[in-house]
Amino acid sequence: MSGTDYSYDEQGQFFPIFILTIVGIVTLPLTYSVLKPSSDPGATAPRIQSDYRPKNADLVDAQRKAQRRKDRRLKRVITVMIGWSVMALMAYLIFVTARTIPKVWNPYDILGISESASEKEIKSHYKRLSLKFHPDKIRPDPAKNETIESLNDYFVDLTKAYKALTDEDIRNNFIQFGHPDGKQSFSIGIALPNFIIADGNGKYVILVYAALLGVLLPYLVGSWWYGTQRMSKEKVLIESANNLFREYEEDITEGGVVGALSTGLEFEAALKGEKAESGLGKLESRILAPGASNAYAGGLAEKDKLKLEDLEGGVRRKALALLWAYLGRVDLDDPALEQAKLEAAPIAHALNASFGAISLAFGVTAPIISSYKTAQNLIQAVPPGASPLLQLPHITPAIAQAIEGDSRTHLTLQEYMSLPETYRRKLSVGKGLLTEAEYKTVVSVATQLPRLQVEKGFFKVTGEKYIIPSSLVSMVVKGRFIPPGSENIPEVNELDLEDIDPDEEDLDALLGREKSGGKDGKKPEQKPVQPPLAYAPYFTKDYSPRWHVFLTDSKQGKVAVPPFTFTTFDQPIYTKDGKPTFNMQTLKAQFQAPPQAGHYTFVLHLICDSYVGFDTKMEITLVVDEASKAEEMGSDDDISEPDEDSLAGQMHALKTGAPPPQKKKKAKQIEESSDEESNTEGEVEDTSETDTDTDEE
Repeated sequence: MSGTDYSYDEQGQFFPIFILTIVGIVTLPLTYSVLKPSSDPGATAPRIQSDYRPKNADLVDAQRKAQRRKDRRLKRVITVMIGWSVMALMAYLIFVTARTIPKVWNPYDILGISESASEKEIKSHYKRLSLKFHPDKIRPDPAKNETIESLNDYFVDLTKAYKALTDEDIRNNFIQFGHPDGKQSFSIGIALPNFIIADGNGKYVILVYAALLGVLLPYLVGSWWYGTQRMSKEKVLIESANNLFREYEEDITEGGVVGALSTGLEFEAALKGEKAESGLGKLESRILAPGASNAYAGGLAEKDKLKLEDLEGGVRRKALALLWAYLGRVDLDDPALEQAKLEAAPIAHALNASFGAISLAFGVTAPIISSYKTAQNLIQAVPPGASPLLQLPHITPAIAQAIEGDSRTHLTLQEYMSLPETYRRKLSVGKGLLTEAEYKTVVSVATQLPRLQVEKGFFKVTGEKYIIPSSLVSMVVKGRFIPPGSENIPEVNELDLEDIDPDEEDLDALLGREKSGGKDGKKPEQKPVQPPLAYAPYFTKDYSPRWHVFLTDSKQGKVAVPPFTFTTFDQPIYTKDGKPTFNMQTLKAQFQAPPQAGHYTFVLHLICDSYVGFDTKMEITLVVDEASKAEEMGSDDDISEPDEDSLAGQMHALKTGAPPPQKKKKAKQIEESSDEESNTEGEVEDTSETDTDTDEE
């Protein structure tokens, strides 16, 4: 007999296992995504202490809370909780449900005889059982729930078992198919309770499976795939990135970048429906009104004004107007417009990251710097070219203009805080200016801002004295965090400006990888130090500052070494009581040296994307020597060349692109070795002067 027998889970013993498996496939990855540590560097960063609250601070706080809820992935958390509840219920059902375990057909068990029994013993045992259980001789016992049919079936089983062990053909069936009757039907258990398909319910099951497999599953897969394809690496829509690409210009200014950001389709979701047109006239009249220190209150240049007016009405024009209202801190006197103004800034900031990536692909210096400066403007809510003093609390454009006086250039925060205390107070406090309490808040915030002052920048190749063509060069930037207005700043320790090479055995340090630490009794590596979150009272999203280091060729106006971004540092920035430590920080970036020897003069840029006026720009020279010069110096060096199969040899090959020469012993060592071999009289020689470095290798 052969065939297939489909059976449903009448006892409900497989259905919970099926549900547990399906729910677990979804719940376990979601649980990991919820519980894994946040990759956002600002999740655990400290904050700059200030009690300053700008106008409409309640709207800022509300949007920050909404952003935090979004970051916490509340929907995912609820889904995970429901998933674990269902899994717990299924586990309980599995535990309490009686399970029917199918028995394997075994003739020895049926006959109740040992598998080591001989054929004679099997025949004798069967004879006794057949006399006892023959249907003509045995009567059913109602107390044991026996019936004539059950007794007949049992006797048939005894006979099959006996023949399976004695009859050659039947025994072959048992050996080959596991049953004396030959090949049996194949039973498939479907993990669905029987009641679902009973009484004509089968058509509903088919509809459910059709909906799940034919509609829901393709929809989920398609949504996931479409979502991955419609977003760029910078988490903006591909269509928005295409629009930004079309707006790119080599001489684009910060105002031009703001205009380009308004092309992002993300604004359509925030300004859909009536929001696209409502209040646009009032909005434009406010930003184009005369400003205290600019021609227009929104901080627009004439070129930016013309670009705004050339746009047709709609989402883009309103988005651009909202951005200028945000940058100029223009009071719109309308709760809906104020909320839309604050919502526009984080959207523009994300789009600006995409524009920066596009600019970097072209490699022209000006647009990249304009993108970084636009990020500063968006986070601080300061128009392009406005006074950096606006980053401080309570300072308005009118107060900043009064402090700066008739100066043609703006004061940086460093210059303002370096003024003598009495003179600075005289400029800042008075009628129409700051009060004493406001002035104290200004000074308090300024002395907490993390300004990284570069002390030295240089190039090196790890373990080498010279830089040769195409070698792996490390750009080392040494600097200290010196907040504006800091006092008692210690002198630079020259030893802190050195960069000591790691040990040859320290492969992690040589390759720039993080160490795990804590093994083999070694002291764990110090955790990276996070700077405080950006002080940005008007920006509705917590943001951790980033420092970008890159090299440019001033003659060609091109980027020579792309930016390296730093969000953490190796030394504490502040003490526990909030005072600066003035520790020397080390920033390193590796790149390949030019293929030709010579002197290469670059411009080193260090730009913080969160504060205006904290940037550093300085010339730095890379000296690339001929490879022959390094080889000549190496031959005169007392230190032997590394073996090709040693770690140092491998690093040498990595840095120079060529295998290291074979190790050569010094002539002095060879002479001493020959002297020792010829010393047949066993004289004891003084070896305190002998260099044994190479002997140990």
